[in-house]
Amino acid sequence: MDIAVVVGLILAIGILFCLIIGVPISISVGIASLISMLYILFFQDALLSSAQRMFTGMNSFTLLAIPFFILAGVIMNNGGIASRLIHCARVLAGKMPGSLAHTNTIANMLFGSISGSAVAAAAAVGTTMTPMQKKEGYSTEFSASVNISSAPTGMLIPPSNIMIVYSLASGGTSIAALFLAGYIPGILWGLGCMLVAFFIARHRKYTSHLSLGLKEKLFVILDAIPSLLLIVIVIGGIVGGIFTATEGSAIAVVYSFILSLIYKAIKIKDLPRILLEATKITSIVVFLIGVSSIMAWVMSFTNIPGLISDLLLSISDNTIIILLIMNLILLIIGALMDPTPAVLIFTPIFLPIAMELGMDPVHFGVMMVLNVSIGTITPPVGPVLFIGVRVAKLKIESVVKPIMPFFFVIVGVLLIVTFVPAVSLWLPELFGLVSGNG
Repeated sequence: MDIAVVVGLILAIGILFCLIIGVPISISVGIASLISMLYILFFQDALLSSAQRMFTGMNSFTLLAIPFFILAGVIMNNGGIASRLIHCARVLAGKMPGSLAHTNTIANMLFGSISGSAVAAAAAVGTTMTPMQKKEGYSTEFSASVNISSAPTGMLIPPSNIMIVYSLASGGTSIAALFLAGYIPGILWGLGCMLVAFFIARHRKYTSHLSLGLKEKLFVILDAIPSLLLIVIVIGGIVGGIFTATEGSAIAVVYSFILSLIYKAIKIKDLPRILLEATKITSIVVFLIGVSSIMAWVMSFTNIPGLISDLLLSISDNTIIILLIMNLILLIIGALMDPTPAVLIFTPIFLPIAMELGMDPVHFGVMMVLNVSIGTITPPVGPVLFIGVRVAKLKIESVVKPIMPFFFVIVGVLLIVTFVPAVSLWLPELFGLVSGNG
């Protein structure tokens, strides 16, 4: 049997078995990768190579942006920024049917993009919005569905940690181009959720009792501007070439910390707790990157990407069919695996195929991130799904039916992004970050 087939089976069966018996995904990937190393190399060489690959995978200046963006997100979550963004979103939503659902979606888009974390958005925004919606007669299942389905928009709207991971896995795709490419797909996702919420709310007669004068509305919007300026400063600086993504992430930490001190929501004595929380999250992400680097090397060494590429291209030479198959596989992978290892492991497999089909790496990156983002709201892994139902104090089975209309619309957005390259590439092309030939 071909060595690529054997190693592929070891990796797949090893990870699946570990997950079934309850081993964390990072450890599962590490164990399967080490066993594969032992199959193709001598014991001592396998251990040495594994250690080297882990170190090489984590030893990246670009990756420094991730712990800084995570720290900035934790500071924002504790610094009174979420509440201001929610109030601003409520003013923007106005009095249309289901305005609180629209408020939830807009707040998730704003907070998720600033913090870069779908889980943080679902927790911070959901904790505030669920009681408000319940008070105005919204069903808790509907409220939870809106919160869960819209929280991952921040994984597309920059700054996005998963985009940085993709840049690393793809061999250095421009982070600035990826950040810009995520805007329109992320906004389309949010608008799709709002459209579904609008029709459901109109049918159920969910209305808003918010009554603010022009002066109060202006005050709420002005109060949120310093928080929103973070996006302008960080993304504007990265796209404008003023600083790198890593430097921008450090600026985000300083800015959010100063803003939180001004809001008097964080005190100096809170710093150890905040740093510890950010360190815990960062350690998980960085360890995932390390063990995924071992797997990526094993697959490259045994030419598994080439094998899968030949297999896919042998099924059909139709670009539409191949892209649909890739999307289906990525949706399944996203439902079973955390976004970080999913991107690290499957980018080297599918990116060469996509480029052979004439797809720009930036366009493919957005498609991949959108797929794994959908995975965060689908069982069995679905971290956003679990956080969303926990915040709403519901069981998962109670939101399965209410969330389906949102899910179908989001998949529709995925298909648009996949087959209409301009949705992803228009902004990067406008700023001269991609050639326009992808």
